[in-house]
Amino acid sequence: MQDGQGGPRPQPGQEVSVKVLGALEDGGLVERDPRLTFVPGHGDVVQALELGVPTMQPGEVSFFLAAFPYGYGRPGREPDVPPEAPLLFEVTLLEVRDGPDPQPLPPAARLLLGAQRRERGNFHFTRGDFAAALHSYRLALRALDGPAAAPPGPQEEEELREQRVKCLNNCAAAEMKLERVDEALASCEAALSISPDNGRALLRRGQLLAQQGRDTEATLVLRRALELDPASKVIHAELSRLAKRRSPPASAAPQESLHGPVPPPSPGYVAAQAVGAGSRPGPARPQMALTTVRPRRAPAPPAAEEEA
Repeated sequence: MQDGQGGPRPQPGQEVSVKVLGALEDGGLVERDPRLTFVPGHGDVVQALELGVPTMQPGEVSFFLAAFPYGYGRPGREPDVPPEAPLLFEVTLLEVRDGPDPQPLPPAARLLLGAQRRERGNFHFTRGDFAAALHSYRLALRALDGPAAAPPGPQEEEELREQRVKCLNNCAAAEMKLERVDEALASCEAALSISPDNGRALLRRGQLLAQQGRDTEATLVLRRALELDPASKVIHAELSRLAKRRSPPASAAPQESLHGPVPPPSPGYVAAQAVGAGSRPGPARPQMALTTVRPRRAPAPPAAEEEA
């Protein structure tokens, strides 16, 4: 470890350049970059660098031992970083400067930057860091919607639309994991404003509306999603759940409605006074009711539930 030159530590929004070496526990080198430039907080590097570099001063050399959540997560990185692998980083902070103002970029550069940040968001999502994933997806949208150096051609415009829809759908997925229902619903609606028949956005919007108790709207949205993907088991399950929730539970019916009116006494119903043979009449003995049991009619089986 080497102390810095006494300069200020990086502030939020500033850009840094670092020299990085990263190794596994067995000493295998998996990272080597003589000058890696990034803005801390933008989600473009692993968490160990995101969190560690802002604590450094220019010229400082630090070692960061990163558990797998701060490196490449539970899945690792094929082919060189195994799953759940801790990493040791040697980092030299070379330079700190104010972050660059957004510059007009040609469409191809906007697409590339947007895809890179979306992939970084997917990495965070896979390892369960949904807040970091959401931040990366929003940065990807900012890159796609940033100032353009030239108007896009028809194919580039279509690619930009597709990338925006992907990022908005990913934002909704992360917001649902974070239980930000209103934000997730807004992301779905933004995606549908670009692509009204996007099945993933329709499904998530239906799920969110159902979560808010807006069952009629949810059913309409999910039925539209089912028209686009009739084989989707998830959509069928959501619609069935809504149908069950709307149907009132069957209440216990009165006995008469199930079995009909109680029948009158049958001829087999006999009331008799038993008298001992050959004896004189004495005090009346208690009467005994002899009843012929008549089997009742079995209730009809309930009608099969209507399939949604």
